[in-house]
Amino acid sequence: MAFLEIKDLKVHFPIKGGIFGRTVDHIKAVDGVSLAVEKGMTYGLVGESGSGKTTTGRAVLGLNKVTDGKIIYNGRDITSLRGSKLDYRKDIQMIFQDPYSSLNPKKRVLDIVSEPLKNYEKLSRQEIKKRVQELLELVGLSPESIVKYPHQFSGGQRQRIGVARAIALKPKIIIADEPVSALDVSVQAQVLNFMQDIQSELDLTYIFISHDLGVIKHMCDHIGIMYRGRYVEEGTTEAIFNDPQHIYTKRLVAAIPDINPRNREKQLHFRQEVETEYEQSYNDYFDEDGLAFQLQTISDKHSVALPERS
Repeated sequence: MAFLEIKDLKVHFPIKGGIFGRTVDHIKAVDGVSLAVEKGMTYGLVGESGSGKTTTGRAVLGLNKVTDGKIIYNGRDITSLRGSKLDYRKDIQMIFQDPYSSLNPKKRVLDIVSEPLKNYEKLSRQEIKKRVQELLELVGLSPESIVKYPHQFSGGQRQRIGVARAIALKPKIIIADEPVSALDVSVQAQVLNFMQDIQSELDLTYIFISHDLGVIKHMCDHIGIMYRGRYVEEGTTEAIFNDPQHIYTKRLVAAIPDINPRNREKQLHFRQEVETEYEQSYNDYFDEDGLAFQLQTISDKHSVALPERS
């Protein structure tokens, strides 16, 4: 059994209408997603805004109510847990997208990083202070930073503070939701490499959410490509990048910039081929509602959402 397993997950949000505010329809944010994350793996969830990748991550943490399906962590069904039974959250923490808005500007670093410790651990004030200083050192910041406020740090440093808060309880899984998208390109590589170092040192498992396939390729072992709440393709990073099968995946891969000027003509040709295929073969990849079909296994490392062949 996988360390974290999601089985046919559905998260539907009601649309209210009429005088009495009755439910008239649903937004199917996640509509039948399954995945298996092994211990120590970095699993990437990719898709444009509205694809359902963040909703999937929040459902694992119990922040979004599950409409149907199961979420199993370390052999335990956590799908519908509430209240005090949400103790598993100690093992699964989140790094948020925007380091500017995810840190309370009115609180010092000591209070920000120690918040989960105060909620779950019975430690003295001195023990908390020592632990926060150790965490700051671990993420590459000075222990003296505990007295500072978020505005006194750069974007990359603020994200390191967010990481320190996320690892305070020694979690097993980190859900990283677009952790570098709000940072300058020059800083992104530093934060990504630092996150890989932390993963190795603390034996962490990552679920890495991003719209950027370049970032995903750098970080992930396995990838799920999402579109309108469903998977269009899923497999190892090598399989997805070396042999993309779904037209949506091909478009994402084609959009990755290549800094080598010798490859520009080849990349432009590939993009043109993909766009032509998209225009001419759209109905081969999506149903009449513009939704992806069910995943079909094409190898033990690769699945693609295509109609069943008779």
